[in-house]
Order: sequence, then C-alpha cells, then structure tokens
Amino acid sequence: MQTELKGGSNMETEQKSDTITISKNSLWKYSTFVLLGIIILGVAFYVLPGKSTTGNVIQQPGQNLPTEPTAKVQVDIDGDPVKGEASADITIVEFSDYECPFCARAFAQSLTSVNQYIEDGKAKLILKDYPLPFHSQAQKAAEAAHCARKQGGDAKYYEMHDLLFTSGVEGGVATFKEYAQQLNLNTAQFNSCLDSGEFEDEVKADLQYGSTIGVQGTPAFFVNGRLISGACPDSTFKQAMDAELNGDEWTVANCNFAKL
Repeated sequence: MQTELKGGSNMETEQKSDTITISKNSLWKYSTFVLLGIIILGVAFYVLPGKSTTGNVIQQPGQNLPTEPTAKVQVDIDGDPVKGEASADITIVEFSDYECPFCARAFAQSLTSVNQYIEDGKAKLILKDYPLPFHSQAQKAAEAAHCARKQGGDAKYYEMHDLLFTSGVEGGVATFKEYAQQLNLNTAQFNSCLDSGEFEDEVKADLQYGSTIGVQGTPAFFVNGRLISGACPDSTFKQAMDAELNGDEWTVANCNFAKL
C-alpha cells in the first residue's frame, strides 16, 4: 500500500507576492501527522487482523476456535499424480501454485510429518493445480510437471514438482526445459509437450474445480476431505493426521488445531 502526499490544500501555506513558501514549523507539523497516519494504517491492516508482515497467520490471545468439526469434502482425485501408497489411510490433496511463495514455504517447512507418514505408508499426497492468474509462470510450470509425468509417471512428476520449488520458476519455459534435461527426460518430447500446451486445459480445469469446493488461495490442503488453508506449521498437519488415524473429530482455524 502506498500513501501519496500531495501539496496544495493539504498543507498550510503562506503566500508572499508571486512566491509560495511553507514555514518550517508547518512542514514539521504536517510531516508528523502524515507519519503518524501511516503508522496507524499499518497497525490497522497488518496487526489487528491477526496477520504478520510475513504473511503467516498468527494466533491472537483469547481467539475462539470453532466448536464444530471441519466439514468433509469429497475431493475428486481421479487420475491425479500420487505420492505414496494408494491404500494409505490418510489422503492429503494439495492445491498448489509453483510461483506462490507460501506454497514454496509449505514445501520446505510444513510437510515434514506428511513426508514421514508417506514413507511409513500411513498417508499419500495428491497434487492438484491452482495457478493464480497474477503469477505469470505458474500455468506453464504446472504443465511442465505434467509433461514430465507423461514420460516417467508419478515419480517423474514429483521430481519435476520438487525441482520447480527448490530451483524456482524464473525464466519460464526456457528454465523448465533445462529442468527436463536435469531429470534425464527426452527433451524433444518434453519440449513438444510444453510448447503445444498439451496439458493446458487439464491445469485450468483443476483451478476451476478447486474454486467450487472452497479453495480461495494457495496452498490449500484437504486432509481426508477436511480443509487446511495456508502454509501452516508442520505440527498442524501432524495433529490432523494423528486425529484421522485415531478417529477423532477435529478442526483447524488460522492454522490452529483443535480436537473436538
């Protein structure tokens, strides 16, 4: 947010002959008012709503969590790439955007327990695309992962997925083609797939579908159908998975877990 300061009627002026001057006392006084206004607006927009300046949701003292369990959504996962055992008790569906900084944060910091439960055979992760329209590289990055999957199945999909998050999407299509070389894909086939937009409609369909089931931004996770929004701490996901394994009802609000 930018505050624009304009002269004229917003400042006290003294006019002498053909020259307009501003007294030092007036300038100091109004500069102080402007600075104070900026501070107040900053507090109002960034502190009071319960959001830190880094974008993480923070718990407010005395915050009341919902008393009802998060409603379950039957998420359509037919044909989507799977990481983990298909028979795992916990299904985690993630809607993600490869250019989203919070998705990158979730990849790096939020899913330690999820990955451990995948290794243990307790959980599986399924990716669906949610490329936000103001992220210019997100659509093609998602297509690149699907082009990798076309050649090497779900394993190559997640190798490309991981590379897109760890190395980034700067450079767009040219960069994604370099990643294909790093992953030892057939580059001619990959380039043709990416350039032709073979998976463009599939990626866009995920975006439209996500919006119909409650996804409003990225990242968004459904843990056995229950929504967790945002790059929440690893502990939030572990508590949710443990509750599912134990058959407990639970809810998450602003990344705060509660067993009901």
